[in-house]
Amino acid sequence: MKILTIAGTRPQLVKVAPVSRELRKHATEVLVNTGQHYDYNMAGVFFHELNIPKPDYDLGIGSASHGKQTGDMLAAIEEVVFKEKPDAVLVYGDTNSTLAGALAASKLHIPLIHIEAGLRSFNKKMPEEINRVITDHVSTLLFPPTETAVQNLKNENITENVVNVGDVMYDAVLYNTAIAEEKYNLEQFGVEEKRYTLATIHRADNTDSKEKLTAIFKAFANLDETVILPLHPRTKHRLDEYGLSELTGVGSNLQVIEPVSYLEMLLLEKYAKAIVTDSGGVQKEAYFAKVPCLTLRPETEWVETVEAGCNRLVAPLKEDLAAIIQDFKPTDYSKQLYGDGKASEKITKEIIKYFG
Repeated sequence: MKILTIAGTRPQLVKVAPVSRELRKHATEVLVNTGQHYDYNMAGVFFHELNIPKPDYDLGIGSASHGKQTGDMLAAIEEVVFKEKPDAVLVYGDTNSTLAGALAASKLHIPLIHIEAGLRSFNKKMPEEINRVITDHVSTLLFPPTETAVQNLKNENITENVVNVGDVMYDAVLYNTAIAEEKYNLEQFGVEEKRYTLATIHRADNTDSKEKLTAIFKAFANLDETVILPLHPRTKHRLDEYGLSELTGVGSNLQVIEPVSYLEMLLLEKYAKAIVTDSGGVQKEAYFAKVPCLTLRPETEWVETVEAGCNRLVAPLKEDLAAIIQDFKPTDYSKQLYGDGKASEKITKEIIKYFG
């Protein structure tokens, strides 16, 4: 059995690692890296750190508008499918790489496997929402990570070959946290345990609004402790464009650093006092690390973390973000929201069972 796996962003590469370890025990996997994340610290370093197999195809698509990027990926993936003739195509999450892989497979009548199926923000202004909905509706085998995701699929009349296996990101965190602590330490970042806030800002809804970005960075300046911000290229570009770079200058409590590796990020998350983010994956990693999370979005796919009282949605233009960061007290981390850390094993068993 041959599975063609398509990935291309930092979170997807994190998920590939545990699944590939299990899948390759029972099947031939052909790994395609679309190159959607082209910065080495954001993507390439993961292949080394996480022992991800070298991609069989590196498409090198890079950055572009949504339409062009997806179209370029679709054309390139189609050529690979013609050449490899896989028994199934496997995609992760909700990126343009996911959508391109899903379209290529469905157009060529190749069974599609979707890991992290059923997530919904119910905000169709988010490109990720469009990507995930379309992918789910053309998938053959769907692996939602939570019961909420199962119900979302059921609400859209998708009930066949749907299996809640838990979250592969939890597998990855359990496997890699100890490695991170052996390899890195907080001294290299000049901070102490539980005496800094970790922030990640990259979504267009925040970065493409000068007013919103200003409010976020001024809130960071009002905090008493250090704020560590691994700076996403898009955010850096907008700060320069808006003339806001002085908010990150000398004397500021904001410590701007280059994008960090996945293992470094796990270490920073584990020992942070709080995490402020607009990332989907970081919200879950905060929950796994039992660290308070403030999410700078009007909605989240990971509603379970909010319902458990461990994550809070914040509108930076309407609320005092600095005060919320200082006052937020999570309630309960005891619930097993995302499975038992064996999602990769369960996914592999289900694939083998389905395809024989």
